[in-house]
Amino acid sequence: MKKLILGLWAIMFALPVWAAELGDDGLHKQPWMRDTFKDLRDDLAEANAEGKRLVLMMEQRGCIYCKKMHEEVYPREDISTYIDENFFVVQLNLHGDTEMVDLDGEALSEKAAARKWGILFTPTVIFLPEEVPEGMTAQDAAVAIMPGAFGAQTAYDMFVWVNEKRYELDNGEDFQRYHARKIQERQQQGND
Repeated sequence: MKKLILGLWAIMFALPVWAAELGDDGLHKQPWMRDTFKDLRDDLAEANAEGKRLVLMMEQRGCIYCKKMHEEVYPREDISTYIDENFFVVQLNLHGDTEMVDLDGEALSEKAAARKWGILFTPTVIFLPEEVPEGMTAQDAAVAIMPGAFGAQTAYDMFVWVNEKRYELDNGEDFQRYHARKIQERQQQGND
């Protein structure tokens, strides 16, 4: 009986490892992530053609916070569906050697882009506008940046806030105030 309990215990703790699909690069994968040539101007044009917003997800192999997002947040049906329907997501590797082209036209490796943009930790999600002036980097053009792992409701609210272009409103409601209002509304409705 003791061996059975130990065996079940071992399986139970191994389940989260099985739940996350890893690519050959060691990064977690979601079905709504795009496999592109990582030319960000082309990606922006393709996102616009589909009526979606371009999002860059900078992640790294072995990142426990990336794992948290991919196992606890992104798999939620409401979040996954919302991202899939509204965003064109390109994953970048903090330590990757794959060549990419920044919005300003500079060709560089993913890791060089991370340094150029000042990204120090993962995950970092960069939300881009539909139009980016020539010569502007992805970091400079970003309408919002979500640095780190957040709970499901915070992440969902950030994607909605960007998609609804609430950052353009001159109503004094920045993301933190918007998120606080959404928390209060969910509590009043009895939703977590």
